Amino acid sequence: MKTPFDVTTINGMEIRNRFVRSATWEGMCDEHGRPTPRLSECYSALAAGNVGLIITGYAYVRPDGKQMIGSIGAYTDDLGPEMKQAAAAVHREGGKLCLQLVHCGGQARPQDGQKNIAPSAIETPQYASAPAEMSIKDIEDIVAAFGEAARRSRDWGVDAVQLHAAHGYLINEFLSPLTNRRTDAYGGSLENRMRFMLEVYRSVRSAVGPAYPVLVKLNGSDFLPGGLVSDDAVCAAAALDAEGIDAIEASGGTPASGEQVPVRTKIERREQEAYNLPLAVRIKNAVGCPVMVVGGFRSFDLVKQVIEKGESDYVSLARPLIREPGLVKRWQAGDTARARCISCNGCFKPGMREGGIACVIERIEQKNKGLSL
Repeated sequence: MKTPFDVTTINGMEIRNRFVRSATWEGMCDEHGRPTPRLSECYSALAAGNVGLIITGYAYVRPDGKQMIGSIGAYTDDLGPEMKQAAAAVHREGGKLCLQLVHCGGQARPQDGQKNIAPSAIETPQYASAPAEMSIKDIEDIVAAFGEAARRSRDWGVDAVQLHAAHGYLINEFLSPLTNRRTDAYGGSLENRMRFMLEVYRSVRSAVGPAYPVLVKLNGSDFLPGGLVSDDAVCAAAALDAEGIDAIEASGGTPASGEQVPVRTKIERREQEAYNLPLAVRIKNAVGCPVMVVGGFRSFDLVKQVIEKGESDYVSLARPLIREPGLVKRWQAGDTARARCISCNGCFKPGMREGGIACVIERIEQKNKGLSL
């Protein structure tokens, strides 16, 4: 029987358990995307806490694909020394590191007054303003940029890459009929809407070779009228599987999805957890590659159940590991009490003000503890 603490491999990458740190923006890089020592310390703490695979916050493959301040850059070889340090910090603690690659498309932060680029020049609630429609050359250039970023990741000693095809970013924008209104070979039918995603994958695979793990984070649904639906997401997953993708992480939602946003708050009861699991199960039933599921996991017994039932091969956590980097180690030692994260999303506020995500509740508790001594 499978257990959460099995040693597994993904395309030759040995992972010490079935726990994944799902990508989340850390805000710990300078204005050029260069990681600071604080980012290496963050990843080191996660690895020391026995997280098997650590997926970085989204790393932009071109400057015009950047969204948040403090994000990781993957667009130039000049960032190599710092990324090598981050990878080494993880390896010293026995973990594995995966660089998540992204172009944020219509959700990017506009550069020097220029319009963002996206599949179609339309207004939608997930965009701050209408972007410019990408030309064929734009598409070709960004496909190539993903490949070059993946090559850098391999050269920097990072163990794997993950393509961000979820949450309303560029690959997801091409997949969604809501944001992709093109009438050429990249729009219309699902086959055409998948074309950009598959070209990105092929570019990455060509750059890194067959023996380097390439993963994808895929929306199982946009949870949005007119957006990507589950049936189409399953077909996209099957197409990636046929191409040779090494693992698929199932997520869902975009910033315009209302209550179904990618990062839900107030996960207070067990029945509110694992909100993307039905999407992951549908994908797992359609593919042969390993599947990961992210979304609200707080209870170890639920993680154990999902793994034992074979509903997913890995369980991904993000916010709980901000509050408790040692959560996996605690569970493995036998203390299986629920994660202490209260899903308030306050952890992102310090990142905007101070250059680094942190649990604000933990800070308050530590401050009060100090005052009581």
